[in-house]
Amino acid sequence: MIYFDNAATTLPSSSALCDAEKFNKEFYFNPSALYRGGLKNASEIKAAREYILRSVGASLTDYELMFTSCGSESDNCAVFGAVKRGVFVTSKGEHAAIFRSFNELKNRNIKTEFIDLNTDGTIDEQKLFDYVSENKTDFVSIVHVNNETGGINDINAISERLKKINPALIFHSDGVQAYGKIPYRLGKSVDLYSISAHKINGLKGVGALIKRRKTNLSPLIFGGGQENGLRSGTENIFGIKVFEYAAREKFENLDKTFDKVNKINKYIREHIDKNLFYIISSESASPFILTVSAKGLKGEILMHSLEERDIVVGNGSACSSKKRFSRVIEACGYKAEILDGVIRLSFTGANTMDEAEIFVKIFNDECLKLKRIIR
Repeated sequence: MIYFDNAATTLPSSSALCDAEKFNKEFYFNPSALYRGGLKNASEIKAAREYILRSVGASLTDYELMFTSCGSESDNCAVFGAVKRGVFVTSKGEHAAIFRSFNELKNRNIKTEFIDLNTDGTIDEQKLFDYVSENKTDFVSIVHVNNETGGINDINAISERLKKINPALIFHSDGVQAYGKIPYRLGKSVDLYSISAHKINGLKGVGALIKRRKTNLSPLIFGGGQENGLRSGTENIFGIKVFEYAAREKFENLDKTFDKVNKINKYIREHIDKNLFYIISSESASPFILTVSAKGLKGEILMHSLEERDIVVGNGSACSSKKRFSRVIEACGYKAEILDGVIRLSFTGANTMDEAEIFVKIFNDECLKLKRIIR
């Protein structure tokens, strides 16, 4: 099988699973317990927390991290926990976890604003800065890497500019499609940053929210006061350690993997039939995501046709796949002909150039065959 839907989820790392297995079989103790086994597990969670912070250049003095169940929970904790009222601003290209959270704020009669996108899925920065300059804004959330186009927002530069306009503003970014994939260091103007384990070969059910220590955050889940009182509930020690070990693998090979995936992305860009496909993702996008449109076809039909050939691709965000059109791609300004045919390819370091070569031939052939059937 050729699996090109890694933005939806990745295969858990066998070595990370193996290394963490002792936390299922031997060190399965509750990290809140005060006996030796519990204290050891608490220190193991601390080590995971500190490694993940260091991996993005976040100072342990300035930042802390709480583990969550997923990127969506991390996003919700940021949106509903950092600011209770005021003006909330985001983009039209956000993951559903942010977009729908902002719609919920709107339902609660809180003022929200959705800023327009560029054609590559990045935010129109000037419109963002103009809006914040003209409106006393309390909270801004801008995705780091657009999960449907791969467009990269320079969140460090954006947040720094916003803080010059309003130093009290809280800035959050969903970094789920950036963490462990593209090289970066978290800037000091980023207050909150969401990440997820299963996008980097960890397990589903584990995420994290990185937080500047000076940023106040109210918990959404109450109970035993775990995660420094920010998120109650017994910690998933096994999942957290798999997350850490998978992250270590990613960052040890970050540059090498980036270059490899970039070559795969470039090969597919160059060899798909331009008479059949329109490329939506810009060349400056994350190489881990390549979104195209099959002209005159429905992306879902082509997706299932490829599946019959043992190739798995996506047709937009897995969290928004029930709508006819991608909300994000539509917000980029595309019309029905392009929107109908959207296919999202997403890669990981495990993918190969051989897979890319096989894929391109089948991709072109299947699209041409379907177009002939339709005619």
